[in-house]
Amino acid sequence: MPRSAGKAKSRGLAALPVPLDTRPMEARLVDDLPREPGWQFEPKWDGFRCLAFRADGEVELRAKSGKTLSRYFPEIVAMLGSIAPESFVVDGELAIPVDDSLSFDALQARLHPAESRVRKLASETPAVFILFDCLMTPDQRSLLDAPLTDRRAALDYFVHSANREPVLRLTPYTREYHEARRWLDGAGGALDGVVAKRLEGHYHPGERATLKFKRLRTADCVVGGFRYEQNTRLVGSLLLGLYDKDGKLDHVGFTSAFGNIDRSALTRRLEAMIAEPGFTGNAPGGPSRWSSERSSQWQPLRPELVAEVRYDQITANRFRHGTRLIRFRPDKAPEQCRFDQLEREAKPGKLVEETLNRSMPHGVRRH
Repeated sequence: MPRSAGKAKSRGLAALPVPLDTRPMEARLVDDLPREPGWQFEPKWDGFRCLAFRADGEVELRAKSGKTLSRYFPEIVAMLGSIAPESFVVDGELAIPVDDSLSFDALQARLHPAESRVRKLASETPAVFILFDCLMTPDQRSLLDAPLTDRRAALDYFVHSANREPVLRLTPYTREYHEARRWLDGAGGALDGVVAKRLEGHYHPGERATLKFKRLRTADCVVGGFRYEQNTRLVGSLLLGLYDKDGKLDHVGFTSAFGNIDRSALTRRLEAMIAEPGFTGNAPGGPSRWSSERSSQWQPLRPELVAEVRYDQITANRFRHGTRLIRFRPDKAPEQCRFDQLEREAKPGKLVEETLNRSMPHGVRRH
């Protein structure tokens, strides 16, 4: 049991041994998970990464960017301020269950400037906090240099001390490679992948000190437009489209990863195809807070060029993240590029259901 049974020191958030500007430890994308012993595998949840701090009655939620999330999740702040542990720093993922899955759209809706709107959404679709690491004990001892095995024990103790608060969820884990791979096959769109952590590894803030594996898929898309790279006349990104059931071309995302393609030659090719309207259904707007596209101006193209791209997830009929260009497909007719080729997010499997519904930590599987 962690050395955390004593009364927590009363020093305030600013004096914690784990500073408020601590960035979450991140993961490096790999082609497969490690098979040798000494690794722990955890689901990579599809939510907002969040470090939660509490001391002296104050609670603060911090995003991966370092910005506060507290004002957008008042129900989580209130819950963390009411549980028994008086001081802690924990790492996890904010998620919003809708029906029997997790809704990333509901998370995005929380980032609203109006407090009244945020509180209304918090009441209608409350969030959960899925925990997977503990960075400080209740007696304010930093665990950044402790191995994962000790941090997980501290996390178990923290959740137990919180009296199995229903808003808190403790992430499952396994140390078996084949079970971790099965998670992706049975969890549908609720998982963003699987993370591998060394059992003896320390917590390295802001560093890609763990590994992540994602199930990637491909799609053939019509290039319905492009954007120039900022301050140049070279193509910066291709705007991708798919035909809906009514035959309209909807904008579904972009790719700016061109590999070894000659961008000067590609720009000339695209400029020769410029023609309105480009997209006949949903068209691109300006860049959003979720987009890395830097220019709001785009050039429409005749729907002639087909690109095969690699993607990870679909949300609201759009690629969640930027895609990677694999190749152009001159053998593919543009009208063949329809939504029905996409692998839709399935309902979550047993792993997700148990994590969302069970009272932790007594039900956690260990291997």
